[in-house]
Amino acid sequence: MFFRTLSGRFLLLMLLFVLLAEVLIFVPSVARFREDYLLTRLERAQIAALALLASDGQISDKLAEELLNTAGVYNVVLRRDAVRELVLSSPVPGPISATYDLRNPPLPDLMQDGISAMFVEDGTVIRLIGDPVQEAGLLIEVTMDAGPLRDGIRDYALRLLWLSLVITLATAALLFLSVQTLIVTPIRRVVASMAAYAKAPEDARSIIAPDARVTELREAEEALQHMQEDLTQALRQKERLAQLGGAVARISHDLRNILSTASLVADRMEGSSDPAVNRAAPKLLNAINRAVNLCESTLAFGKAEEPPPRLTQIALRPLIEDVTDAERLAGAGSEAVEFLVDVPASLTLRADAEQIFRVLSNLIRNARQAIEATGQPGTIEISAQDQDDGTVIRVIDTGPGLPQRARDNLFAAFQGGARKGGTGLGLVIAAELVRGHGGRLELVRSDAEGTEFRLWLPHGG
Repeated sequence: MFFRTLSGRFLLLMLLFVLLAEVLIFVPSVARFREDYLLTRLERAQIAALALLASDGQISDKLAEELLNTAGVYNVVLRRDAVRELVLSSPVPGPISATYDLRNPPLPDLMQDGISAMFVEDGTVIRLIGDPVQEAGLLIEVTMDAGPLRDGIRDYALRLLWLSLVITLATAALLFLSVQTLIVTPIRRVVASMAAYAKAPEDARSIIAPDARVTELREAEEALQHMQEDLTQALRQKERLAQLGGAVARISHDLRNILSTASLVADRMEGSSDPAVNRAAPKLLNAINRAVNLCESTLAFGKAEEPPPRLTQIALRPLIEDVTDAERLAGAGSEAVEFLVDVPASLTLRADAEQIFRVLSNLIRNARQAIEATGQPGTIEISAQDQDDGTVIRVIDTGPGLPQRARDNLFAAFQGGARKGGTGLGLVIAAELVRGHGGRLELVRSDAEGTEFRLWLPHGG
C-alpha cells in the first residue's frame, strides 16, 4: 500500500534513478581502476628491467626472481632501438589467454575489459603492451597472472557498491523528507480542506486559506478557494431563492384574493353609463384577469420554473397593441415615449398568449423605463415578420443602452438589473418563457443609439 502513495512512488523512482546513476558511474570507475592497476604493473616491470640493465645483467637468479615478484609479472620484454629484448623472465604457468594494448585504448574497450576482468578464472595469464615511462625505450611488454587483478577489482567494486548504497540511501532519505514537507503535506492539507468543506459547504470557515510556499501548490489552493467561495455563494443564493419562493407563494395567495374583489368591481364597471368608463373597463378587467392567472400559476407550480405553455393559434398584432396600451397607461403623464407597431394584421402564431404577453410586456416596459429615465423623448418600435423557420419579433428602442454590467449578466437572476432597485428577473423570466416555446431571446445590440432585442419562435410552437 505504501508504494501506491505519492511518497512511496516518488521514493521508488528516486531509488531507481540513483541506482541507474551509480551504475553509470560504476562501470567507468572499474575500467579506470583496472587501467591504473595494469599501468602500475608496467611501471614496476620497467623499473625492474632498468635495474637489471644498469648492472649489465650481473645479478643473481634470486634477485631477478625478487624483481619479478615485486613487479607482479612473469617476464619483461623491452623494445629499444628496434630490438626486442627479453630482460627478465621466469616460467609461465600456462598459455597466454589474452593480450591488452594499453597505448591509448578506446573507452568502450576499457569498460568491457574491466567488467570481464572481474570474472576470469584462476591461473589465467595475460600479456600487456604499453609505452615505457620517460621514453625509456620504444615499447614494454609483460606477462602476468590475472588473478590478483581480478581480486583487486572485486575488492574495489565491493567498496564502491557499499559507498553507492550509503549515498543512495542518504539521498533517498533527504529527498523523501523534502517531498513530504514540500508536496505531500500541503496536498494532504488540501484534501483535508476539501473533506471538511464537503461536510459543511455553507460554513465559510471551512473555506481553505492558501498558505503553500510552492508556487504550483499555492495556485491550486487559490483555485480551490475561489471555487469554494463561488459554491458557498451559490448555495446561499439558492437558499435565499427558496425563501423568496415561499414568500412569493404567500403573497400570491393574498394578492389573488384582493384581485378577485377587484375583478368583481371591474365587472360592475362594464355596466356603467359613462362612455370613458366603458372604454377603460375591458382593459382593466383583462389586466386583473392576467394578474389573477399569474398568481394562480405561481401557487399551482410553487417552483423556480414556469409551467409548460398552452399553445393556441393567436393573432399577434392585437396582443402587441394590448401591451402598448398597457404601457401607455403605465406611463400616463409622460409624452416622452412613442410606440410604433409594424406587425401585419394577418400574422398569427401558435403560442401561449399569456406567456407571450408577459415576454413582450417585460421587453417593452424595460425600454419605456429606460427612455423615461433620460428625460428625453424616444421611440419604441415593435415589428414582426414571418420567416421560413419561424416568426421573428423585434423590439427596438432609442434609449441610452444597457450598462456593461447588465450586458454581462443579462439573463442571470438578481445580477442583470439595469435600473436602480431592479431585480434583473424580468429578462430571466422572459427568456425562460421563450425557451418553453422552443424559441430564443437574444440581445442584438445595445449602445448609445438604443437597444434591440430579437425574439424568435418556431412554427407550431
